[in-house]
Amino acid sequence: MRAPDAVRRVRVPVPVDVPLTLRPLQRGAADPTVRAVPEGVWLTLRVPDQGAPAGSPGRPTSLLVSGAREAAGPGTVVTARAWGPGARAAVASVERLLGVDDAGWDAFDALLHPDSSAPALPRHVREARRTRAGLRLPAAGALSGQLITVVLEQKVTHDQARHGWRTLVRLAARIDDDGPAPGPVPAGMLPPPSPAAVLRIPSWDWHARAWVQPAQSRTVLEVARRAASIDRLGAAVAPGDTAGIAALARRLESLPGIGPWTTAEALQRSHGAADLVAVGDYHLAQFVGQVLTGRRTDDAGMLRLLEPWAGHRQRVVRMIGLSGERKQAFGPKLAPADHRGY
Repeated sequence: MRAPDAVRRVRVPVPVDVPLTLRPLQRGAADPTVRAVPEGVWLTLRVPDQGAPAGSPGRPTSLLVSGAREAAGPGTVVTARAWGPGARAAVASVERLLGVDDAGWDAFDALLHPDSSAPALPRHVREARRTRAGLRLPAAGALSGQLITVVLEQKVTHDQARHGWRTLVRLAARIDDDGPAPGPVPAGMLPPPSPAAVLRIPSWDWHARAWVQPAQSRTVLEVARRAASIDRLGAAVAPGDTAGIAALARRLESLPGIGPWTTAEALQRSHGAADLVAVGDYHLAQFVGQVLTGRRTDDAGMLRLLEPWAGHRQRVVRMIGLSGERKQAFGPKLAPADHRGY
């Protein structure tokens, strides 16, 4: 393995499950920008030059993050290795990436205590917190990039969304002409697309090659046009600032094609948003109702059920997802229509 351009080992005082924490950043097993491997998790990034203003375009950098539990005590030794011009900045921000400074988990655990005023969560949900204590909420930054990936997931199947993201990355890579991601990355990994490259993708490629619907491509292009200002807004809000993140979500929702579902999904990844819930999700409200009450519910019902956990609603949702309960299936699985040849 080629020697990294920067290495950092840091002891954090909490358990951190690196693959589990970073899993929401990966769009399928073949994601060209995030890849879990036995030695850790690879991410390709665009890191602005040191001293550049917030929102400046970045240069391709690769990051490999791994974690090992301490032999004694609850802490974790995190190792970050990076290659490329932004290597030092990438390893310096690993605590933010992994959400290790998020003190909200202590408050959440206090609500789980039997003496708490919060209603008791089902046993298998509480057990998920105990057995998955290394889960953190990632804060990867790059808000405009997170918005683009989430827009590609609007009202489509997973297969469509994953295909659209992979194709977008590959089309943009040819335009950016950066070559493969730096360092000994797994085969097929590429830098994330720059906003400039996204804007130069031919209009016909969005539908014919990327399987992206016109409304989605219009929104992606709008985000790319405003990427610098979006990233400046994102950089001004710290992970863990629940009020600031909520205000940022409202500002983002003023953009055409961006609604509460999109902002929640993006800010959960860019800022570790602990209280934003993806209202409007095709499955989420029904599943939350099923797990918490035994009955499916709608968005309004989900928000009522989660209200006692205000400030931590996304933590509850993550625990529900890790509880082992399966969503009840009703009706046939949605099959996407493929009109790319027309």
